[in-house]
Amino acid sequence: MKPTWLKAKIPSGANYHGLKKLFRDLNLHTVCEEAQCPNIGDCWDRKTATVMIMGDTCTRACGFCAVNTGRPKPLDICEPQNVAQALAQLNLQHVVITSVDRDDLPDGGSHHFAQTIQEVKKVCPNMTLEVLIPDFRGQREDLNRVFAASPDILNHNLETIARLQKHVRPQAHYERSLKVLSLAAEAGLVAKSGIMVGLGETFDEIEQTLCDLYQKGKISILTVGQYLQPGPQNLKVERFYSPQEFAKIRQMALDIGIPEVASSTFVRSSYHADVSASKLSMSLRAAPVIPRLDPPIKSEDGTHDAECGNLHHLSSSRA
Repeated sequence: MKPTWLKAKIPSGANYHGLKKLFRDLNLHTVCEEAQCPNIGDCWDRKTATVMIMGDTCTRACGFCAVNTGRPKPLDICEPQNVAQALAQLNLQHVVITSVDRDDLPDGGSHHFAQTIQEVKKVCPNMTLEVLIPDFRGQREDLNRVFAASPDILNHNLETIARLQKHVRPQAHYERSLKVLSLAAEAGLVAKSGIMVGLGETFDEIEQTLCDLYQKGKISILTVGQYLQPGPQNLKVERFYSPQEFAKIRQMALDIGIPEVASSTFVRSSYHADVSASKLSMSLRAAPVIPRLDPPIKSEDGTHDAECGNLHHLSSSRA
């Protein structure tokens, strides 16, 4: 039985239907619809959305995801211009662009993604642009191509703890995703990532993952949300976290050193992304830079022997 706090706004209203018509007219996809996001009613009512480029079919089959898996159609060469046109009509201050994985393409779709960023920045120069990218199989050339297009925020989701990676996203890799994030940060971009909880992880594993994201991934923004099973073919929810537990996770991440953290039941990568970006900008202007702690020590079998920095005391206060 689902807990009482799992109630999302039913999609409705003029803004919702207006956005839906606009995206259909321009033949664009949104992750809001394809991934069955529970926040679609709230976000679209605020005239914000996350555009999904490179089609609606993914070449990977992650156990948590509702996006179609299969052989994608060829790329739409008009899509970068169409996306820029649509966003110009929306007149937003902040937008998120994401994509399916396109492992069928030699460059993973990096040229197309970079071109979309460039077109949007050209048409909407006063809008901050956040991208949620695939790992491009860790290929430096493809990643650098997207980095060079200069999005304001580079998001790549780690999704879950190290132990559950193969179970949750079998075609991705924990360390590779951390490397994508660190390369983005080293390229001068604001690195952002997110994880889901409720898949069978422990609080110790959550803490270690947050340490890894901060120390190895060099992230500045983190999102943590409840995993919700989108369909019968997807992974089952192992546990529902309470609002109090999400608050504990948020404090844990802040204590580790991550500057901006959104952690609650319906938080998703792009949910109120404009708010997180604004808060980060203000906090970085107001706060001194704090050095990152040394990474945790690993044992011979690859597991972590030591807690991150001096945070072991947090374990005594967990639910």
